[in-house]
Amino acid sequence: MGGQSGAAAPLERVIAAMVAQQGHLGGRLHADLTDHIPSYRAVPREFLDQIWHRHFQRALAVVREGTVPAPEDFDEADVARDRAARGVPLSDGLRAFRRGLSAIRDLFIAEATECGLDPGLVVDRTKCLWELADVASLQIAAVHRQADVASALSDARRRAGFLRGLLYGTLSAAEIHSGAAIYGLDPSRAYRAVTAVPNGTMDPDALERSLESHGRRNGRSTLLTVLDEAVAGVVEAKPETGDLEVTAGLGPPTDLAAVHRSYRAAGRLLQAARAYGLRGVYDLGDLSWRVAVVAEPELAELLLNRYLRPLEAEGEFGALIEESVRGYLESGRHIRDVARSAHVHVNTVRYRLRRFEELTGTSLDAPDTAVELSWALAARELGTPPRGPAGPAHGAAGETAASTGFQ
Repeated sequence: MGGQSGAAAPLERVIAAMVAQQGHLGGRLHADLTDHIPSYRAVPREFLDQIWHRHFQRALAVVREGTVPAPEDFDEADVARDRAARGVPLSDGLRAFRRGLSAIRDLFIAEATECGLDPGLVVDRTKCLWELADVASLQIAAVHRQADVASALSDARRRAGFLRGLLYGTLSAAEIHSGAAIYGLDPSRAYRAVTAVPNGTMDPDALERSLESHGRRNGRSTLLTVLDEAVAGVVEAKPETGDLEVTAGLGPPTDLAAVHRSYRAAGRLLQAARAYGLRGVYDLGDLSWRVAVVAEPELAELLLNRYLRPLEAEGEFGALIEESVRGYLESGRHIRDVARSAHVHVNTVRYRLRRFEELTGTSLDAPDTAVELSWALAARELGTPPRGPAGPAHGAAGETAASTGFQ
């Protein structure tokens, strides 16, 4: 007991001397941190003084008791949240902590030497301070990472909330301008809404990151989030997707206050592109009237019944008629181009076209026929199943016999 009392008195004198130096040492440390760790210039002096006092008192307890607190006894959550909010990286936070604890350890050794503290006790308490640095660093790193994750999730939620309001048209003008300032959008510029879905194994979150990365590399403003299993947001220009497996609809350019209308158009374009089995980014200029084919299934059914299903009774020959009619429209009504592409005589193509007119009761020279037939053929591309009984076929042999007189 007497030995312990004898050691305690000098140790308390060392601790008292350290307490007397706390304010001065804290001022030097603050100057050191702001000089060598630039991110700490954003941290208020009052808050740094509070944290310094906490660490100093904890170190004094270790010096006095010779034991290091368990990791769970280090409450650094408030510090971690503050650093994350101020943009102080974890690495900078750990550097600052170690600088502070090194200063405390050096102060202990200096005062212990001045007071003639037992060398064995000096070594023991110095080891304890080293252990405190290790344990506290691990715990600080853990809570900082948790705070970073929580901050990132909170930012993602706010970002998604802003975009959802922007794309659904529920934000006020003030909210649009405020959000634009936060997320780097220029209210004076035109933006296009985009909505995209991944193809293959990529998930929407990975697609969002990839599309934003493509946008940054091209120096274009891009703000995206995941909404309802799709990637949605606003872009300045048509995204370049590279080798990404993606299908996307791109609305027309508009100011931010009207982006919700562009988003509705983007949704229709995405629906149409997926219906046609397309890959890439498509706007109205790419798909044109074909968007309406997807959106008007009843009309598509009517036109299929009028122009294409009468051909099904012809069997294989009906398929050849449809092929020639399609080529006729796509070539700008140049029969020779159709014949050359199909490797048949021009009279064979003429016969097929006449047979089409007979079966459907229409004229290929009529403007309405061209429009309605193009619509029906586009609907066929969507995989609309054929209906009605398939009658006896003329077949290729029937076509040859009927065409012989023209060759």
